[in-house]
Amino acid sequence: MRVLERGLQAHGYEVLGTDSADQAIIVARDPAIRCAIVDASLPPPGGHVVQERLRADRPQLPVLTLTSSQNGALDGGPGDYLHKPFALEELIGRIHAKTRDANEPRVTTLVAGDLRLDLLARCAWRGERLIDLPSREFALLEYFMRHPERVLSRQAILADVWGYHYDPESDSNLVDVYVRYVRNKIGEPGSPAPITTVRGAGYRFDPPGTAISQPLVQSAPCRPT
Repeated sequence: MRVLERGLQAHGYEVLGTDSADQAIIVARDPAIRCAIVDASLPPPGGHVVQERLRADRPQLPVLTLTSSQNGALDGGPGDYLHKPFALEELIGRIHAKTRDANEPRVTTLVAGDLRLDLLARCAWRGERLIDLPSREFALLEYFMRHPERVLSRQAILADVWGYHYDPESDSNLVDVYVRYVRNKIGEPGSPAPITTVRGAGYRFDPPGTAISQPLVQSAPCRPT
């Protein structure tokens, strides 16, 4: 767990760690804690007891349990546990997915350069051009627009956009295919591609037209304005 703590700290997270199940319950009661990561292999009373106590004490606290079990015995559904072994990027993607609503302002429209995304009407524009995006492509573009100018790994994209219903090993081309769909639809002839491939690392979204991504609070009708 110490290696995991150092990895999360290197990505800017403040981490309070403990190897005791009882101490973990006490630490997680602090309202400043935004997400709890519980190892199912904690010494007795065990990680599953910590998970149950946290759900009773702080039902709104996101809890992610790390487990070696493959039988899905933990309650709460697949979004509540992460199978070992896993890449750090996978864990970071899951933390982001679980804390997104708490950490990000609630907006109805995202704007990045001349690209606009209406989250309520599920519509997208590039300038005056309305772009047809099926639900998964829309979710992928939303993820990129919420993380401009950052290199996003395939594992992190799978975690947030697909919710880890897909195995990164068996579906290694899935992200590439959908990125290509979105890139082709939002691109403009003669302009740099907003989504670029970073070899060996993932993808980076650069807002077209400007270098600033600014969320708005008003909604817009599903037609060019």
